[in-house]
Formats: sequence, structure tokens, C-alpha cells
Amino acid sequence: VSDALRKGTRVSGADRSELAAQLRHRYDEGESIRSLAAATGRSYGFVHRLLSEAGVELRGRGGATRKA
Repeated sequence: VSDALRKGTRVSGADRSELAAQLRHRYDEGESIRSLAAATGRSYGFVHRLLSEAGVELRGRGGATRKA
């Protein structure tokens, strides 16, 4: 993660668009929001918001389901 994208710094403009594109690609490949947050040093909420702004259709929470 570059200095411009460190935790606690504001991400805007071209940096934000570039980060959103990278995270979108990784999320579409199957990586979770939590793992993306950990990898970038950002919060879950930040990554979730960025993906939503990028127009990503977010997956459901998953987990075990009950069969009728």
C-alpha cells in the first residue's frame, strides 16, 4: 500500500478511483471485504463504502443455511 493510501489518510480523486478498481477486481475474484480491509489497512466500513460507490453488487453474508 502506497504512502497516499495509508490508514488515517484521506483517499480522494484518482487515488480513490484506482483503489476502488483494485478492490473491485479482488472482490469479484472472491476475496472477502474483511480480507480486503486487512490487506489495505482500512476499516471494513471504508472498503464496503468504496465497493458500493464503485457499483459492485455485494454478496450475501453466507454461512450455513437450514434446509426445510
